[in-house]
Amino acid sequence: MAELTVDMTYGKALFEAASDCNKMGIILEEALELLEILEQNPDFSEFIKTPVISAAEKKLAIQKIFSGKICDELLNLLFILIDKRRAGALKTIVKRYQYLMDESNGFSIGTIFSVNPLSREQLSVFEEKTGKLIRKNVKLENKTNSAIIGGVRIFIEGKVIDATIRKRLNNLSESLK
Repeated sequence: MAELTVDMTYGKALFEAASDCNKMGIILEEALELLEILEQNPDFSEFIKTPVISAAEKKLAIQKIFSGKICDELLNLLFILIDKRRAGALKTIVKRYQYLMDESNGFSIGTIFSVNPLSREQLSVFEEKTGKLIRKNVKLENKTNSAIIGGVRIFIEGKVIDATIRKRLNNLSESLK
């Protein structure tokens, strides 16, 4: 539950700071690049998360590495996360920020579950069809679930669109009873 609060609190604060200075797109791009750097360098990621190294040392290193390369708002967020020992939540904070940005641009955000990862083209087709169904622009995040057997299940705006083989088999079983 604490993680949910952390990503909502800091993600919203970053979103408000970005919209105040009209840097929403720039901050998202830089934040995604920062996450990629952390993912490619697990030692560096561990460095900013570990409680063994002081916050001052971490901030000095971050300052030297990223000053002038990322915007001040994102740099300040990193400093705050280090001070509050929340650097491990950066990924969920950026995800929340991206969600808020998409929402402000008129997109409904949902999740599509499939047995195997969907290609970008397949995801686009599902976004388009789901958008027509609910009459909104849609962005879907793909997650895999082996229990589905085949087909897809979409969760969006509190609704479930279940086009899975398991659902069809259950419906068939019910109709045969």
